[in-house]
Amino acid sequence: MPTTDGQLLPNGVVAPILTPFEVDLSVCHDRFVAHAQRLLDEGCVGLAVFGTTGEALSVATREREAALEALVDGGVDPGVMVVGTGVTNLPGTVHLTRHAMELGCRACMVLPPFYFKDPPDEGLFRYFAGLIERIGDDRLRIMLYHIPQVAGVGLPTAVAARLRTEFPEQVVGLKDSSGDWATTEAFLDIDGLIVWPGAELPLLDALDRGSPGCITATANVNPGPVVEVIRQYGEGGREAAADAMERARAYRLALQGQPAIPTMKRLLALRHDDPTWATVRPPFVEMDEAEGRTLMDRLAAI
Repeated sequence: MPTTDGQLLPNGVVAPILTPFEVDLSVCHDRFVAHAQRLLDEGCVGLAVFGTTGEALSVATREREAALEALVDGGVDPGVMVVGTGVTNLPGTVHLTRHAMELGCRACMVLPPFYFKDPPDEGLFRYFAGLIERIGDDRLRIMLYHIPQVAGVGLPTAVAARLRTEFPEQVVGLKDSSGDWATTEAFLDIDGLIVWPGAELPLLDALDRGSPGCITATANVNPGPVVEVIRQYGEGGREAAADAMERARAYRLALQGQPAIPTMKRLLALRHDDPTWATVRPPFVEMDEAEGRTLMDRLAAI
């Protein structure tokens, strides 16, 4: 259900939460719950569960369902969760979306179908329209997910605009992880669509355009400065947030160039003295511990 002020979530940082695994590669529910609670305690206003950062496409449907249920059973409010449910087939996306809705999750973050490349706009529209029609529930809220450099299929602004026009109660938001500000601006121009950039680097520009915040992977390891940017912007505008933005930018740039998921998992393993946190599923490979310690020292200096 949307919040009473029309926003999907309050202004702030949404963390695309990492999915912790055991050494045998099973999902570790205890670490998952603890990490989710820690991110919320550190100021994140929401959690994007099973997005790219969560290795979602390496996690099976039943595993996703069980892990999401573990979060709710562990005391994490489903009302702060936006759940990635987009897979390559419409029935699978319907199944995962319905499950998240039944748990009371705030919204579903849905990729376009991404295996067949260069789909026509009409085909993309029919995919999302088919999802909405098959769910057939007024509670459904969708955050479109645009990350073409990873998925191989993007979401044209014309398709996003048409979906927003024809399904204004369901298609309420969009995460733009393209890394291209011109694309983000084009999405922000769609009337009534709430747009979150998928990183903190363009955050001030996005806030100037009315974005509620950002959905950034670095929130898993360093939410504080980004949280502070949005708080200070709300109190005094762009100038008031400038110093916090520089700190957030410096941290982000220090991480760039590293394989994001193995790097952040290694940082958490070191921070919590828990080597198992570094575990990733293939095709990723764990970051070397010594390399992680070197990076951790650099980040501490920042």
